[in-house]
Amino acid sequence: MTFQALEIELNGAAATIWMNRPDLHNAFDETLIAELTAACVALNDDKDVRVVILAGRGKSFSAGADLNWMRRAANNGIDDNLNDARALAHMLRTLAEMKKPTLARVQGAALGGGMGLAAACDIVVASTKAVFATSEVRFGIIPSAISPYVLRAIGARQATRYFQSAERIDAHHARQLGLVHETVDPEHLDAKVQEIVAALLQGGPLAQAAAKDLIRAVDGQPVNETLVEETAHRIAYLRATPEAREGISAFLEKRAPNWTA
Repeated sequence: MTFQALEIELNGAAATIWMNRPDLHNAFDETLIAELTAACVALNDDKDVRVVILAGRGKSFSAGADLNWMRRAANNGIDDNLNDARALAHMLRTLAEMKKPTLARVQGAALGGGMGLAAACDIVVASTKAVFATSEVRFGIIPSAISPYVLRAIGARQATRYFQSAERIDAHHARQLGLVHETVDPEHLDAKVQEIVAALLQGGPLAQAAAKDLIRAVDGQPVNETLVEETAHRIAYLRATPEAREGISAFLEKRAPNWTA
């Protein structure tokens, strides 16, 4: 695929989507939104890709929405604004619901929609120089499209503060809040990303997709007979798959399963 605002880098079973607008701090406009959506769809369908990394060229991960794009949108009618908003929301959902593990590599600023992109990924690894913010209210708007993913990461109580204050959140505090999984010095960022990618590649791909779906199904639900029965059905189905039979056999035979070859 040919992109204007992205680059795709393949490294074995891992694919890195590089947002490639470093002069604009990887701020997104309609082109980047459309291309990121298309890249996620393509990589999700690529059987040779097991893990997807989202990263940004230059100093910033992503500064969120391109202000020039926002200015154009402000001069458009409600229908055009709604179409733009739907495209952004669809892109974030496409990223969040990929069947494969996704990892955000955050080396610098992840502001507004950039924080939303990180939150939409399964795992976030951040440099100690990274900084986050839901900065939308300072522009007279709200972090609407990113809200499901940010709330999932940090909870409603913390979001109530940061959605209104737009305060900057350093990497250490972002980890305390639950947005970031690992913080490392900048020179160790790529090594930590690769360490986690290596761990992810040990898991069965069908099981990982099922694990992500399980979390969506169980999170926030009351523990009742319906939920217990649901979880029983899910594990019973997975145990009967060729992948599970291979995984159990490999463990008992003290060998690597075939998906690690």
